[in-house]
Amino acid sequence: MEHERYDEVRSASCGEQIDQDGVSTLFERILSRNNLNRAYLQVVRNKGAAGVDGMTYDQLFPYLKENREKFLSQLRNGTYKPSPVRRVEIPKPNGEKRKLGIPTVIDRMLQQAINQVLQPIFETEFSDNSFGFRPKRSAQMAIIQAKFYYEQGYRYVVDIDMKAYFDTGNHDKLMYLIEKKVKDKQVLCLIRQYLMSGIMENGLIHPSKEGTPQGGNLSPLLSNIYLNEFDRFLESREHKFVRYADDCNIYVRSK
Repeated sequence: MEHERYDEVRSASCGEQIDQDGVSTLFERILSRNNLNRAYLQVVRNKGAAGVDGMTYDQLFPYLKENREKFLSQLRNGTYKPSPVRRVEIPKPNGEKRKLGIPTVIDRMLQQAINQVLQPIFETEFSDNSFGFRPKRSAQMAIIQAKFYYEQGYRYVVDIDMKAYFDTGNHDKLMYLIEKKVKDKQVLCLIRQYLMSGIMENGLIHPSKEGTPQGGNLSPLLSNIYLNEFDRFLESREHKFVRYADDCNIYVRSK
């Protein structure tokens, strides 16, 4: 059943067939009632803080009840503009601070809707050595894989932590990688808008010229799309490695 569902999504992305819900384009699949309902429930379950507009997750339903048609119309005619993300900093164990971007609850729902449709399309492309932010994969599975390499004699580790990755990814390179699988221009335009929606910090809005702000529902998928090229490069050199988001270990037999 899962594989058949993936096939439907891939066919919809080319706009050549109509899937079982009567949706003929990827964009309309994202905006379908069932997909948006699933996204709404996920946002409510996750709770979380309000974005720049101050709307909380429990205010989302009344807003959608009153503004649903206007919201969908803006998306379809291309006039919808994502809000800037609210920048917050949380302390890390090493004393540094991690920058997070908090989208509005409306944008979190829409990003989640996009993620639900795009994830199956790209999942088949991802490396078996990647474990972060993927369905049916976990940090525990990454540890099991690392243990397997150790037991095979790969007992020296090159430890890589990509500093500020979420803040520095190149937008044009990322869009190029997405366009390899996604042909629907409305979807591509919406993703580009999210990448460039800006950041509000200390009451001022700054343009976002690079990166995918950590904290958005779409950012984990976009990071895996971007870093999958790194995974494939390591595989081409026949390295044993485990990657979890922007943390990566390469296992070798000697110094």
